[in-house]
Amino acid sequence: MIIDFHAHTFPDKIAAAAVSKLEQKAHACSHSDGTREGLLRCMRSAGIDHAVVLPVATNPLKCASMNDTSHALNGWDNLTYFAAIHPDAPDWHEELGRAKQLGFKGVKIHPVYQDVAIDDPRFVRILARCGELGLLVVMHGGADIGFPGVEKCSPAMLRRALDQAGPVTLVAAHMGGWRNWQEVPEHLLDTCVYLDTAYTLGSIAPIDDHYAPEELPMLADERFCELVRIFGSQRVLFGTDSPWDDMGACVARIRNLPLTEVEKTDIFSANARKLLSM
Repeated sequence: MIIDFHAHTFPDKIAAAAVSKLEQKAHACSHSDGTREGLLRCMRSAGIDHAVVLPVATNPLKCASMNDTSHALNGWDNLTYFAAIHPDAPDWHEELGRAKQLGFKGVKIHPVYQDVAIDDPRFVRILARCGELGLLVVMHGGADIGFPGVEKCSPAMLRRALDQAGPVTLVAAHMGGWRNWQEVPEHLLDTCVYLDTAYTLGSIAPIDDHYAPEELPMLADERFCELVRIFGSQRVLFGTDSPWDDMGACVARIRNLPLTEVEKTDIFSANARKLLSM
């Protein structure tokens, strides 16, 4: 079984425009049309059995409507939708409680796109509330290709937030911090944070000459395996960041790594099944 713990979709009516806008911002190409059906097609082609869809709220006033839409879709076609929350939502406390009542397993936050640092009190209170409710949190970790030089969720910042928020189950995406990988063990090893593999291996396909190839390094296989061994395979989740990476290539990269079959099973499914109670 393979579970993708990090995928994205957009409503059909805005998917094409959203994907195009984000491609231009990142200067990198997508690998799907960004729709729910597009995700399902890619899953079938890649042999992925289940995916967690992570909506990102960029408008603090639209969390409830986004969550109503996700709730209506949840559980169909082997897709688990997480709730969206914004740190500036006026009803953040109530909306998180409602997310729990609606049966969401967790929430997605993105400090870069939401323009609030993870160790800001607005996010700390959200982490604390999720811990109280037993909601998982998936957080974009590290830099973001679309926001060069912006630092909102480095491993050190996440550690400061966790120290203030108290116990919460959190997944730091992109192996703990995209392009901050040297800092990840120092700040996150002695926490309960999980890492996901999304957008960390392979290479980025630029859509123009904004980047030179040498400016887009991802994790080397050896360093990736080292991080898995440092943290333990029980703390690593498979993710593709679809539509921003090719799902089949993501599966192949993990399969081809010099990891044991037990480690690969942990990453591909065992850890996700535990967190999702599957």
